[in-house]
Amino acid sequence: MFRHKRYERSWFSLGFETLELIYHVGVRNLRRTHHNALLGLAMAIFQSLLMLLVMYFMMSLFGMRKIAVRGDFMLYVMSGVFMFMTHVKAIGAVASADGPTSTMMMHAPMNPIISIMGAALGSLYQQTLAASVIMFFYHALINPIVIDDPVGMMGMFLLSWFTGVGIGMILLSAMPWQPEAVTIIKTLYQRLNVLASGKMVLANNLPAKRRDWFDWNPLFHTIDQTRGFVFLNYTPRYTSYDYAIYFALTCVLIGLMAEFFTRQHASASWNKRH
Repeated sequence: MFRHKRYERSWFSLGFETLELIYHVGVRNLRRTHHNALLGLAMAIFQSLLMLLVMYFMMSLFGMRKIAVRGDFMLYVMSGVFMFMTHVKAIGAVASADGPTSTMMMHAPMNPIISIMGAALGSLYQQTLAASVIMFFYHALINPIVIDDPVGMMGMFLLSWFTGVGIGMILLSAMPWQPEAVTIIKTLYQRLNVLASGKMVLANNLPAKRRDWFDWNPLFHTIDQTRGFVFLNYTPRYTSYDYAIYFALTCVLIGLMAEFFTRQHASASWNKRH
């Protein structure tokens, strides 16, 4: 009499329910740091703007304008900063998503994959909005922006985000096993990318020995390829977006397998004090 009666539902209905759930998880993640949604978005814009201004004045101070692409120097800085921010924010959002031991997993039909997708899309929305607002005001108030290939530039923006999602999934799957160590690794990687991303240099201008320091990093490839799409007079010769795609797909595959293994063995009592 009081038993819950299940109804047969179509794949379309289940898919729509999943998308709706991902949307609500994304909104929840955006509100995690600030209860006011507008304040949270304003903080994301402020962080990107602050990073942009710091990089602009630092590169100007050290005379790095000479090695930049001929054209709008601020656009050159933006092409590095926005890719960097999107990448590291995706890593932080996905690595901090609700895992298999979270209390959110007790509510059906919630599962870790929905949590990952909600966190990843929430981060993408936040960084896309921040970059769009900053570029709009720069274009309208300071200097008109001219992008040689906007579609290619947007593709590299999404690829920077996707590589961050893949790395974040690996960190998330390892989090229940060693939360302190994984948090340190995540912070170190994010801080290391301030220099290792190569956003202050051009791959074409680096000698081979110096270029080897950056070649391992997918973000180095996406930033350099972005500048090839943004500027008409720059053609990347030593980087490839194929590497970033394969890197991201490999990380996602490893992350999915590791997350499945962790889900089978994780226990909420692991980190409880007796």
